[in-house]
Amino acid sequence: MTPFTTVAAYVPPGVGMLAVGIVTEVFGPHGAALPGFDFTLCADRPGPVPTDSGVPLYVAHGLDGLARADLLIALPGAGFRTPPAPAVLDALRTAHRRGSVVAAHCVGTFALAAAGLLDGLRATTHWRFAELLADRHPEVTVEPDALYVDEGSIVTGAGAAAGFDLCLHLLRREYGAAMANAVARDMVLPSHREGGQAQYLAAPVPQDGDDERLAEVLGWAREHLHEPLPVTELARRAMMSKRSFARRFTAATGTTPHAWLRSLRLSRAEELLETTDLPVEEIAHRVGYASAAVLREQFVRRRGVPPRSYRRAFISTP
Repeated sequence: MTPFTTVAAYVPPGVGMLAVGIVTEVFGPHGAALPGFDFTLCADRPGPVPTDSGVPLYVAHGLDGLARADLLIALPGAGFRTPPAPAVLDALRTAHRRGSVVAAHCVGTFALAAAGLLDGLRATTHWRFAELLADRHPEVTVEPDALYVDEGSIVTGAGAAAGFDLCLHLLRREYGAAMANAVARDMVLPSHREGGQAQYLAAPVPQDGDDERLAEVLGWAREHLHEPLPVTELARRAMMSKRSFARRFTAATGTTPHAWLRSLRLSRAEELLETTDLPVEEIAHRVGYASAAVLREQFVRRRGVPPRSYRRAFISTP
């Protein structure tokens, strides 16, 4: 599959401005160091589109702007309970038949379901509306806890800020971890979050001096991935007991210290596999694993392929 270069986002009436900001931020310019995308916002017709903020958004392109997109993203809108106009559904179906990747997050998933693109597939949406999606479209397997669901040419994401997870996943999938990590760093975001939506239903983030210490410890851990980094050491640096550290860490990040470190190590390993000729054994040591065998076990379990196969597949990608 050739990586997408043209990206179009469908802007429905009552569009969420957060969603517009997410796709614009991810696929907009990031400086000369990163490849740019031909990015377009499209609506039912050119002109002002009402938004959830009450401030109209002027969109210069109509549905014809979707025709040349390699990646089409249906954004969430306030009127999602009513199926989009037939012309919109036709545009989504035509893009999919043409070979484009079609994606949506939050209640934008309802448009893909209405177009029949999710029949027989797994999908997700905002947890609040997962039951409604399942009731209306029993032919779709709804996964209410997932941050995103990748079905190849169809990718769906959860609600609100999980749009970032969806977009960064698409970058990682087609351009590699180095690209996704660079864009995430530019936006000061984690390049990959472990876990699903359930962790965010009631996960208050503590707001006191411990937060600052926790942030410092996370920054220190990123710079010392080559070390074992037991939770006891992280807790000591945060000046907390191991139990208090684990509890505050989960509240602040939505995952456990072990899962966070594993994700960070594998993401860094992906980047080194893509951008260097280092032996896998050396990469394993640089990201904190005792041997190439341990890295291979984690890589296969979490990424589905061994490190060497990942490297070959990435290098052979056009």
